[in-house]
Amino acid sequence: MKLNFWQQYPLVKDDLQRVNALINEKINVADPELSKALQKMANNGGKYLRPALLLLFAKNSATAKTNEHLIKLAASIEVLHTATLIHDDIIDDSPKRRGLVSIQSSFGKDIAVYAGDLLFTVFFSLIAEVLYTSPYLQVNAQIMHKILNGEIGQMNARFDMDQSFLTYLRNINGKTAAIFSLACQEGAFFGGASRREVALAKRIGQNIGLSFQMLDDILDYSDGKTLNKPVMEDLATGVYSLPLLMVLQDHRAELLPYLSKKQAMTKADMEKVKQIVIARGGVTKAKALAEKFIAKALTQIKALPASTQRDLLEKISVRLLKQTK
Repeated sequence: MKLNFWQQYPLVKDDLQRVNALINEKINVADPELSKALQKMANNGGKYLRPALLLLFAKNSATAKTNEHLIKLAASIEVLHTATLIHDDIIDDSPKRRGLVSIQSSFGKDIAVYAGDLLFTVFFSLIAEVLYTSPYLQVNAQIMHKILNGEIGQMNARFDMDQSFLTYLRNINGKTAAIFSLACQEGAFFGGASRREVALAKRIGQNIGLSFQMLDDILDYSDGKTLNKPVMEDLATGVYSLPLLMVLQDHRAELLPYLSKKQAMTKADMEKVKQIVIARGGVTKAKALAEKFIAKALTQIKALPASTQRDLLEKISVRLLKQTK
């Protein structure tokens, strides 16, 4: 976990250390190779943004002690997220994750599948301990279904030059924004927020999640120096991310000679696509859209009761924009 990311936020740093310790305890398995893979994924630099959001929405005051149930819920959010990342890397045959060699590249696909599956069992165990009498057990099941639908939607849209923006939005709303939304509304609910505030937290999480994915899409068109995955990896696997979609319809003829090659695209072809997307304003338009969703989230955050936690939520949301600046 990137604790240095949270050094300036002591309100959640200590709780996130507890979350990290709990996850490490839960993934301690007998098989040495599987254990090594799990430990690597759990401690390889994730920011723990989703559990941090849950904890911030759950805190009633800056001095309130976070109970063990909230730590378990925060851990469950991060475990679910990590499990989906491992399975994503297997499907995409991705060599890197967070700037490091991915689990499937380091240990092989068999161990990676088992690692992802084990994390799902840890997720189920954690929520069963806390939510066995709560309606949020069903909410978690619904979110898992939504994540899967988003992943399937993205798979079905691969190499589809007729993919609409609405299809893209629906897919990222499932595969990315759903976990952010769950983290925020679950935190608010178990922090004793009103029904209105829980609904507001859900929308805030959704908008943060959408902007987060859009900014991540933009990074694929960076120079690669700060990118924690191979440049143009999305394009290579047929995932047409936001910057490309923003220019694809108006500049289809210019892009067609390269995109029509699909899996046969060379690195030179992908570099040409990147140049066209940047030159035609795809990155600029995508960034503007991401900023709109961040602005929407910030407006909604301001509607929450004034508190230290609310101020920190604003700071974290604004900080997301720095991913591409």
